[in-house]
Amino acid sequence: MRRPVLNRRLELQAPVRVADGAGGYATTYEVLGEVWAGVRPGTGRDSEAAGLTLAQVPVRITVRGAPVGSPQRPVAGQRLREGSRVYRILAVTEADAAGAYIVCFAREEEVPA
Repeated sequence: MRRPVLNRRLELQAPVRVADGAGGYATTYEVLGEVWAGVRPGTGRDSEAAGLTLAQVPVRITVRGAPVGSPQRPVAGQRLREGSRVYRILAVTEADAAGAYIVCFAREEEVPA
């Protein structure tokens, strides 16, 4: 395996449920730390919903490996953030047999301002 280029610093964030004061909750994100990553876009596709065409581009994000259960290891449901760009993690797997690198399959999502 060729060593990936990890040239982007991303924040690893986990969702946290916070009471909204009206009996429900809101989801906020807690920063767990920073990781150096390589981000590669996948093949885009479009779909239609409510008469609008929606473009989706999956993203493969490679980070250094961490043991299962470590807070430094991304898991599905968390997200990675780079400034105003947010990548929702859909799945995680080892990139190599030694577990030196992890690949996060993610999708970029828009965050309300």
